[in-house]
Amino acid sequence: MTPISVNYRSLSGPEEIDLFCRLSYVLDHELADDFAEGRRRPEWTWVALDGDRLLARLSWWTTPGGQVPLQFDFFDVDDSLPRDLRDEIGLRLFRAATAAVFPDGAELPECGRFVPPDWREDPAAREVVESRTRVLEGTGARLLVERLRLQWTPATPATPATPATPTVPATPATPLPDTAERLTFRPVADREDLLALMEPVLAGTLDAHGQAELAAGRTPREVAERHYDDEFAGFKSPQDWWRIAELPDGGGPVGFVVPARNSYNPIIAYIGVLPAHRGHGYIDEILAEGTRVLAAEGVDRIRASTDLGNVPMAKAFARAGYINFERTLNLVWD
Repeated sequence: MTPISVNYRSLSGPEEIDLFCRLSYVLDHELADDFAEGRRRPEWTWVALDGDRLLARLSWWTTPGGQVPLQFDFFDVDDSLPRDLRDEIGLRLFRAATAAVFPDGAELPECGRFVPPDWREDPAAREVVESRTRVLEGTGARLLVERLRLQWTPATPATPATPATPTVPATPATPLPDTAERLTFRPVADREDLLALMEPVLAGTLDAHGQAELAAGRTPREVAERHYDDEFAGFKSPQDWWRIAELPDGGGPVGFVVPARNSYNPIIAYIGVLPAHRGHGYIDEILAEGTRVLAAEGVDRIRASTDLGNVPMAKAFARAGYINFERTLNLVWD
């Protein structure tokens, strides 16, 4: 039994953000805007308290104005607590919160946890990562994939780590990638124009999320439609940023890239090469085009991500000047 008196409850409102931030995580600086814009709700944001001492916290996120949680992205426990007590409090908090937020038998949203790029080599960081993962595994979660978080900037000065932001290493000015020499680009005409290319790109995909959806019995068309409707359709940035890559003189499509701006950053949301054209280095020219589209808008950074195991895509980002500043652990409940 827990040898201290613990109160498990949701926040009363955004006015308790300061209480919630007595523990820290790299997304703390987004909380106020998330509450203001309806991406987070007090009843989805829970704490474990011993008096006024914060022992653990968690929260779910959604799209602006969303009615149901879509991602579990905050889960922290006071690391000064003994390991067994830490695990017990984290587990009790998760169970109390999920019982209040979700109906019995409901599918739980995926967990996304940002971690340092070298977390395995840093003993302190590794302990934090493994302690959170251990508790979630005790609730039935499993690791789906580890992903690289990537960033391109015209120039990246050294930035120190703070509770709000991870360290992004210094890099020299990153020039725009070379102009495409073998491909031409045009805007995406409409939803069907892009879906017709997304569907075959899923063939042989190295993306763990795509593989999981296909393994669950969805067709490539269904996976493409779900991705488009759940993510792309919600972007507020112009759709005419999206590009389809083609061979010159009517040679047909080779691939596509979706540069966009989500609620937080300019991003390369999706990029793909059709199976018949893989292995010829076209990914470099397509990624370069997406990067140029966003750079032309005067952005100070571009974010992207890819699975750790997707080595060809990771190498393409590195060739284009993107640095790996963080990783994401995605856990799911079957």
